[in-house]
Amino acid sequence: MPKFIRKRIMVTGGAGFLGSHLCERLLERGDDVLCVDNFFTGTKDNIAHLIGNPHFELQRHDVTFPLYVEVDEIFNLACPASPIHYQFDPVQTTKTSVLGAINMLGLAKRVKAKVLQASTSEVYGDPEIHPQHEGYWGKVNPIGLRSCYDEGKRCAETLFFDYHRQHHLRIKVARIFNTYGPRMLPNDGRVVSNIIMQALQNEPITLFGNGMQTRSFCFVDDLVEALLRLMDTPDDITGPMNLGNPKEFTIYQLAELVIRITGSRSAIVFKPLPSDDPRQRQPDIAMATGTLNWSPKISLEEGLELTVRHFEQYLSA
Repeated sequence: MPKFIRKRIMVTGGAGFLGSHLCERLLERGDDVLCVDNFFTGTKDNIAHLIGNPHFELQRHDVTFPLYVEVDEIFNLACPASPIHYQFDPVQTTKTSVLGAINMLGLAKRVKAKVLQASTSEVYGDPEIHPQHEGYWGKVNPIGLRSCYDEGKRCAETLFFDYHRQHHLRIKVARIFNTYGPRMLPNDGRVVSNIIMQALQNEPITLFGNGMQTRSFCFVDDLVEALLRLMDTPDDITGPMNLGNPKEFTIYQLAELVIRITGSRSAIVFKPLPSDDPRQRQPDIAMATGTLNWSPKISLEEGLELTVRHFEQYLSA
């Protein structure tokens, strides 16, 4: 019997919301995991239960600087993903997306690693087609408040495909749609965490615009499963590939569901819509369904109940 050989896998942004769940799954399936994070939005609390595992290593590092390690695969998740955080230092956000991509691609080229880029549905901007499919080029404001994130991720995709064509690098590009679940930061400005925190504290629930803008919410466990399946596809499958839940909800429906789950006494209030906020967001996941044999399993109500439990524990701590 051949001896089992563990893959050495690096996750940048590994102490973040999504990265910490991914690190867990990689360890569960028997990989060696190097978690890299500069702790701008990630937190050691997310991965504290993994420290001490002999197959888990944590390294504080900013991906805008080169990193010299030996790995087999790289999941590049490093970048603040909520508007509050990526607009706090927009120049650094762009650097993280662009220089981070260059450094991770350079590392992958040197050690001949396979590398996955966590891109985003924001590459579609405020879309003119609905739902959004991978062939759509998007409608993005290049000089707006959200541009540091939107255009940074678009540039990262360009770099990934240029390295693939020029250097024959093995790449995967995942366009991640709204994802939620335990370990979201309570103050990150994302709609799910905002509404849950306000509801649990019986504060007015703030909706922007008329609350009729739509989003499609994917529970974190479903999303992590899709990332793992994408990374394990043959080398000729590069993406970009939409990953998310195609079931569409208005923000108002989300607020009503959270109020019902929490038993909150909160009232819903409305404020002006922020600049460049997309009116619709829904993934066409036909490519993921056909290629990965994947589709989300966890309903919004079930996922929200698990997420509410997480925030209840946070508030009671």
